[in-house]
Amino acid sequence: MSEPTARLAVLGKPIAHSKSPGLHLAAYRRLGLDWAYERIEMDGAGVGEFVLSRDAAWRGLSLTMPLKYDVLPVLDELDAIARLTGAANTVLFDGGHRLGFNTDVGGIVRSLGEAGVVQARTAIVVGGGATAASALVALAELGVAHVRLLLRRPEAGAALVELGRSAGVRVTPEHIEGLGVQGEEAIDVVVSTLPGGTDAGVAASEALVGTALLLDVAYAPWPTPLAAQWLAAGGRVIDGSGMLLHQALLQVRVFVGGDPTVPLADERDVLAVMRETL
Repeated sequence: MSEPTARLAVLGKPIAHSKSPGLHLAAYRRLGLDWAYERIEMDGAGVGEFVLSRDAAWRGLSLTMPLKYDVLPVLDELDAIARLTGAANTVLFDGGHRLGFNTDVGGIVRSLGEAGVVQARTAIVVGGGATAASALVALAELGVAHVRLLLRRPEAGAALVELGRSAGVRVTPEHIEGLGVQGEEAIDVVVSTLPGGTDAGVAASEALVGTALLLDVAYAPWPTPLAAQWLAAGGRVIDGSGMLLHQALLQVRVFVGGDPTVPLADERDVLAVMRETL
């Protein structure tokens, strides 16, 4: 068996559940590329040395949390979205340079777009990690002016408030119990960034479930406790598989062409074969 012409991997801990290899390998087969893409279990303490030790056979990496933060010190350059969010989920090895990108923002925008949300005014984000930062920037792209940021410790939301200022969004940190309280303004979109299976510990208000689309970025196990409540009440819910799919497509753009904004050749067909793996 011949050696692959390029090596790629998704890093994280745990990582055995990741659907990224199936998504990426489907894309590369459709594009006629003999590339390898594997799962590698890795925590934040090891990611820097791993990235620095890759040889010329390596083309790129996909990163899960908390590696999206931990990788930043060993990168030579970040794209504008990674700089803004302070998180990189994609590393491109390019001529000896290590370039970082954030494709989570585009994944969220495109996933919401498929659900019919191409513009919004108000939103709630549940959680305060790297995915919450990407969600804030994605919501800004959709025109959202105000985000209620729901956290177990609202005082921990200062960095996301500042990110909101940079992105042109007013961010109001609240205790997560605010999920059960109808605020003064109707909410268009709720994005839950809680890890899969995590219970928010509070039921969403009937008014919120009745008016807002819930994007729960988790996809396994499914449904999450919050999504189950939304579904039981007849609310509109999408899981994180769409975000996963579209951020992976943008990663393929990076690994193939070096630019997440430039479409692939036959991109519609590439997306279709990737979607079939989910």
